[in-house]
Amino acid sequence: MISASRLALVAAAGFSLAACSHLPKPAMPFVRKGETSAPAPRFPEAPPVAGPKLAALKPGHWAQELSDLAPDPAWRFGVLPNGMRYAIRKNATPPGQASLRLWFGAGSMMEADDQQGLAHFLEHMAFNGSKNVPEGEMVKILERHGLAFGADTNAQTSFDETTYQLDLPKTDNDTVDATLMLLREAAGELTIAPDAVDRERGVVLSEERTRDTPGYRVAIQTLSAQMEGQLPPKRIPIGKTDILKTAPAQKIRDFYEAYYRPERAVLVAVGDFDVDAMEAKIKAKFGDWAGKGQPGKDPDVGPVMKRGETAKLIVQAGAPWSVQMTWLRKPDGLIETKALDERDTLENLAFAVLNRRLQAIGRSAEPPFIAGGAFKGDQYGAVRVTTFGATAQPGQWKQAISALDAEQRRAVQYGVRQDELDREIANMRAGLVAAVAGEATQRTPALANQLVGTLNDGEVVTSPSQNLAAFDQIVKGLTPERVSGVLKSAFAGSGPLIVVAAPENIEGGEPAILKAYDEVKAQPVTPPAAPGVTVWPYSSFGPTGEVIERKEVTDLDTVFVRFANGVKLTVKPTKFRDDQILVKVRTGHGLLDLPSDQQSPLWSGAALVEGGLKQISAQDMERVLTGKIIGASLGVEDDAFVLNGRTRPQDLETEMQVLAAYATEPGWRPEAFNRVKTSYGTLHDQLQTTTGGVLGRDLGGLMHVGDKRWTFPSREQIADTSLDQLKAAVAEPLGKGNLEIVIVGDTTVEKAIAAVADTFGALPARPGEPERPDARKAPFPEPSKTPVVLTHKGRADQGALFMTWRTDDLFANLQRSRDVSILGQVLQLRLIDELREKQGATYSPNASSTASVVFKNWGYLAVSLEVPPEKLDGAVESIRKIAADLREHPISADELERAKKPRIDSIEKARVTNEYWAGVLSGAQDDPRLLDATRSVLAGLSRVTPEDVQKAARTYLGDDKSWLLLVKPEAAATAAAK
Repeated sequence: MISASRLALVAAAGFSLAACSHLPKPAMPFVRKGETSAPAPRFPEAPPVAGPKLAALKPGHWAQELSDLAPDPAWRFGVLPNGMRYAIRKNATPPGQASLRLWFGAGSMMEADDQQGLAHFLEHMAFNGSKNVPEGEMVKILERHGLAFGADTNAQTSFDETTYQLDLPKTDNDTVDATLMLLREAAGELTIAPDAVDRERGVVLSEERTRDTPGYRVAIQTLSAQMEGQLPPKRIPIGKTDILKTAPAQKIRDFYEAYYRPERAVLVAVGDFDVDAMEAKIKAKFGDWAGKGQPGKDPDVGPVMKRGETAKLIVQAGAPWSVQMTWLRKPDGLIETKALDERDTLENLAFAVLNRRLQAIGRSAEPPFIAGGAFKGDQYGAVRVTTFGATAQPGQWKQAISALDAEQRRAVQYGVRQDELDREIANMRAGLVAAVAGEATQRTPALANQLVGTLNDGEVVTSPSQNLAAFDQIVKGLTPERVSGVLKSAFAGSGPLIVVAAPENIEGGEPAILKAYDEVKAQPVTPPAAPGVTVWPYSSFGPTGEVIERKEVTDLDTVFVRFANGVKLTVKPTKFRDDQILVKVRTGHGLLDLPSDQQSPLWSGAALVEGGLKQISAQDMERVLTGKIIGASLGVEDDAFVLNGRTRPQDLETEMQVLAAYATEPGWRPEAFNRVKTSYGTLHDQLQTTTGGVLGRDLGGLMHVGDKRWTFPSREQIADTSLDQLKAAVAEPLGKGNLEIVIVGDTTVEKAIAAVADTFGALPARPGEPERPDARKAPFPEPSKTPVVLTHKGRADQGALFMTWRTDDLFANLQRSRDVSILGQVLQLRLIDELREKQGATYSPNASSTASVVFKNWGYLAVSLEVPPEKLDGAVESIRKIAADLREHPISADELERAKKPRIDSIEKARVTNEYWAGVLSGAQDDPRLLDATRSVLAGLSRVTPEDVQKAARTYLGDDKSWLLLVKPEAAATAAAK
């Protein structure tokens, strides 16, 4: 897997950053040198921060050794004699689990010209054979210990680092020893056999195809414009396809021996284990590791190009319209210190103000862009960027430039106001306080990832308590003038570089962009206006509701409550996460309420929350609730409309007020609806350019034989949809439907009852409406020998398939549904072994099973994967052969174990999260079968036998029972039809 997390700094709102891809070097941007556009600032620039440089951090040393910051004392840091570092921490959330990370300070920037893509290729080879583990056995060993390939076993390669990650469901000695052994094999004992390399080529090429989207191509070309002449854009992690197709195994080994070395490695171990014992295991396993040959060198990233106002036009079919204005300068290159933290905190507060302003513009009645944002940061040690970016209205790039430029100049000229600064301090502090409250139950994978995230940037890992104390010290007596001075300094350097991305050419090209910028930058800007006084108008909903029934579900630590007005409340207090409470408000009947012959308008459902409330807008609502941690979103499930919330104990009362207000008095503001509608209006052009986009758009409707509740709206339907249609679908169930509320997390039953009694419990009684007749019937496509063929307008080498077999709903036969679930896991193992490992045909074949708990007789087994179009027929044949073998022969005990154990362990891990219980308890008061299913799921999966799997395969996996969908390039499909 290729990491693209830090590429977010080069993407404006709306860009897709799902993957790395190599593109030809873009044409040189149009540059006009020697001109400046910013007016004289009113605030003096803050002086640059001094401190120890990253370059001074020697191999085998930690950043805290050169910093004045103390690390989180819960971590134990160490260094082996060979230079490998390790960081260990005991953590029991979730209990009995652990996370291991093996990190290397090496990525695609370390590659030679003829190695482009081989750092990532090497990551793949780490799972394909080593000195003590034959090819194909590493993943099987992990599966036998309950680690699912992909979910618990993964890796990612970036420009300057590579990380292997294992999430252990158990911390017994056998599991820990096996996983440490496998990481040690990856570190220094890989075989990298030529025949294994050849088999893996197709997998890597499939990943390249899968991740190549229009939005990502724009991001890469933007990176190239920002870092013109520098190394990173020349070393996109996926590399060059001609090298991936032909590079000999020795080229991969050369990179391996040069950069997979102890002095470049860090082993991170977090979990429910004895720290002393883990440290001893790490020393014993990795102490004899030694590098081979000459160590590789760090790359020269090249200087930042000096330039004035510059325009770059990127034309990419299927990409959204977007605009970026970026200022660039030499990066800090500093290790984290107190002084650097102070500068960054002031910058973060200033940029929070800017983002709030841009958000308000996007929410206006006639917004100049769909969404906008400001961000800053260092890029791979090569450049520091400050960017204003926006997803533009189609064709309205000039308006977006005008709005972004005005806000940038307003910020530099007038700075931030005291009320704005106070608001962002309060918000930021609320998050830090919440983190401190949840410090004791930080989750193990998150802690491991947090430590890894510090390794390449000279950061010191600190605790939530340390972070809050430092923040309070920094903001004590903080003035807007100081923050404004730091903000002004963020725009130092070359620029602006103005990047406009468009799905079609712009008349006049790059000179026209600079001309438009000339016209807008001369316009004066006024100081930002202070907001009016607003109060929260939804603190009372009537007399407190009366509880008339209370029932304990003791074995699930859950309480069912019913109020006099008919509201049902389900409460499950937990200690999985301190300071976290999840809330679900379920009302109406969801998809069951909607007609099957009319296009659903729920694609525009985000307009409900964005539209605010009748008595207060979303913008004002966020302001008056500053310092509160609350959430609200609208969703739809098969049998309910859902208002979702996430909060903490001290804000539960406010959270319930917010959700009750959305249920009773949503604002239905047309500007919010129009913003969502405009955004959706651009999606068809984007979706039709990839196989995944076409599947995502059309599969739901095809799987339900055109039932309009599941179909994606056409361009015309999006254009014709009105706010009234959304209101007609949602307003009545929200305002009149039966109410069920599920609260899970760090609360007590009494506090949850009190919060609901004052809000939903205080509402007038709601009789609700019955389900429509036959509402629980949903169509399913009939088996067919002739595949359904869809086309995409993307690359000619991209194809995909989706094959499915109908099964049944969950409650038709509960144990049989568990048999089918394990059959799906076995099918997944077979697909990986055959199509990925043996044939090298695809990157990520997937098999899954679904059994509805709402729609009768509705369930399926499905296979989906990406392959080149010419391999689609072969992939279909391979799937049918696998299905036939599963019908004709019982699986082995080992294969059953490798299928069952990761599935069981994944559920065990999920059961110690609030998210799991908020899901499985939904609807349980009305349908107690859901509780029985939750109680029996682990035992039901455990009792599945090879004979059960074979019986399920014989029942469902017949060739004459399948339905097949193919996605092909438009040109190839047209030629085949002729």
